[in-house]
Amino acid sequence: MPHGVKSKRSYSSPRRRAQAEATRRDILVAAQQLFEQHGFPATTMAQVAGEAGVSLKTVYLAFATKSGLLRTLWNFLLRGDDEDRPVAEQDWYRQVLDEPDPERRLRLNARNSTLGKQRISGILEVIRNAAPTDSEIASLWQRIQAEYHANQRAIVEPLGKQNRLRKGLDVDRATDILWTINHPNTWQLLVVDRGWTFAQYEEWTGDLACAQLLA
Repeated sequence: MPHGVKSKRSYSSPRRRAQAEATRRDILVAAQQLFEQHGFPATTMAQVAGEAGVSLKTVYLAFATKSGLLRTLWNFLLRGDDEDRPVAEQDWYRQVLDEPDPERRLRLNARNSTLGKQRISGILEVIRNAAPTDSEIASLWQRIQAEYHANQRAIVEPLGKQNRLRKGLDVDRATDILWTINHPNTWQLLVVDRGWTFAQYEEWTGDLACAQLLA
C-alpha cells in the first residue's frame, strides 16, 4: 500500500470517530426530547431519526432497538461522559463514600441527588410509565430501583459501623428511609408537581436525612 494512502487513513480515523460520536449524541438528544414530549410507546425510531437529521438505518445501527435507545439514553444522562462506568465508580459518588463526617456525607448526597434529578427526572418518568407495557423497559426499571437502593445502602452502612445512626435504627431501615427521601418520586411530587426550587429540595432532603438517620 502506498505510504500516502496509509497516512491518510491514520489521520482520518479519529475524525470519523468524532463524527460518529457527534451523530450518536444528536440521536440521544432527539430521543430525549421526543420521549419526554410524547412518551415511549408513541415515539417511533423514524421520528427520532427525523429529529436528529439522520437516516433511520443509522439509528438502528447505533442502538438496535427502541428499548436499547432508551436504555442508552438513561445511562448517558445518569453517568455523563463516563457512561460505561457504573454509579458506584463515578467520582461524584465516591466523594460521598469518602466523606468521613456523617452530616456532611448526607448533605453531599442530597446535593448530588439534586444535581442528578435535574438530568434524569424527565426520562425516568418515561421509563416508569413504559415499564408496565414493555418487558425490556420493565427490567430496566427494576434494575434502576435495585441499584439506587444499593447505592443508598453503601452510604448508610458506615454510619451503622460508627454507631452514628439514631437509636433503634438499623442499616436496613435507615437505607429504606434514605432511599425514600432521595427517591425520584419525591422529586416528582415536590419539584415537578408543587414547584419547589432546586435549592429548597436540596436543603429539605439534607435536613430530613440528618434528622431521620443520625444520632
